Amino acid sequence: MAVERTLSIIKPDATRRNLTGKIIAKLEDAGLKVIAQKRIRLTREKAEAFYEVHAERPFYSDLCDFMTSGPVVVQALEGENAVAKNREVMGATNPEDAAVGTIRKEFAENVEANSVHGSDSPENAAIEIAFFFDDDEIVG
Repeated sequence: MAVERTLSIIKPDATRRNLTGKIIAKLEDAGLKVIAQKRIRLTREKAEAFYEVHAERPFYSDLCDFMTSGPVVVQALEGENAVAKNREVMGATNPEDAAVGTIRKEFAENVEANSVHGSDSPENAAIEIAFFFDDDEIVG
């Protein structure tokens, strides 16, 4: 199995409800190591750039509104098959479809306010990590 890196974002609905520590504990308990982390407030421009892949979709504007509505915690995670492991711990995008014990099943408010984001491939993880972190900020 390969050691990988992935990006995790703890979204505004979760930071607003002070769930950051509980979410990080679930990630760490699953064997993922936090190698970079910061709490930030996304600007509209940064949110639009990050979610540019969805620019033509009907939910894009609402997604950017939501992601700028409060602070987020961005993290680079590392571990064996980190992308798949993070996605497993997060659970399905729609919390109604998420497995018991996953972050989204336990903490998400709805399909939009679903508490976390995670990279969907090692290639996108590298792009997403570089979007938020300089090399010298990754200290794991």
